[in-house]
Amino acid sequence: MNMKNKIWVIQLLIIGLLLSITGSCKKSDTSPRKDPIITWANPADIVYETLLSSTQLNATADVSGTFAYTPAIGTKLNVGDNQDLRVDFTPTDLAKYNIASKTVKINVINQLIFGSVTDIDGNVYKTITIGTQTWMAENLKTLHYSDGSSIPDVVSYNNTEENATKYGRLYTWDATMKGVTTEKAKGVSPDGWHIPSDSEWQVLENFLGGASIAGGKLKSKTDWKMPNTGATNSSGFTALAGGEYDANQFLTFMLQNEYAVFWTSTEVSSTKARERYLSYDNANSSIYDWYKIMKYSIRCIKD
Repeated sequence: MNMKNKIWVIQLLIIGLLLSITGSCKKSDTSPRKDPIITWANPADIVYETLLSSTQLNATADVSGTFAYTPAIGTKLNVGDNQDLRVDFTPTDLAKYNIASKTVKINVINQLIFGSVTDIDGNVYKTITIGTQTWMAENLKTLHYSDGSSIPDVVSYNNTEENATKYGRLYTWDATMKGVTTEKAKGVSPDGWHIPSDSEWQVLENFLGGASIAGGKLKSKTDWKMPNTGATNSSGFTALAGGEYDANQFLTFMLQNEYAVFWTSTEVSSTKARERYLSYDNANSSIYDWYKIMKYSIRCIKD
């Protein structure tokens, strides 16, 4: 082999060696980066006006780096369920690890302050102020009007005291109104309270965002048949599905844990009055005009 060929072979070997080294370097440079593991659970519910802090914004990662939260520490969230909290994590070693993020949910609840009222029979009820109105936060249980006379046509679901204690009693419209037909009548209410009219229910619904969602904000989160759609009880009204006694057609108790039905003091005709009802399968506060002989739950409103 002459000198020229030898030089040519040596050059090829050098080029091959350089390509091999370059390939190795490229392989090392393009190795995939790992995703860091972020650990962060849904925080416990907080009361409205509680500022976000490290108690809620407490994510950790399996590598070192920095956390950026949205919303940030010190933020005051509005009342509502399932609100997003997000963290963006930037690893210190970006050559080995990717930027990562995680989202959790938090519920912000009203700071509910309950009062109380006592009826003629000594039953004590929670009360709650919602907007400009103060309502009973429990169903009425009394067997007597405030003058001491007995209330006719009053029952408890399945005629048990256990149901009366938990769900209150069920009253006809005439008994509820104590025989009068005037809106906002005192009826079966304790002194200083009355039976809410249709328009007073509308004020309540409007304050809670409208009838299509107010039912969810009125319903208790427990003691309803699933799915209990939209139930947050953010108002503190704590509506329970006390059911009804159908004295019109079936002559039986029905719909406990499915429907909460409340008489209003608004008369529709000589045989019918207006009710409000809440259902387990939607978030509405609904209107229905039905027979006065039906027996429903009662919620009183403060004068």
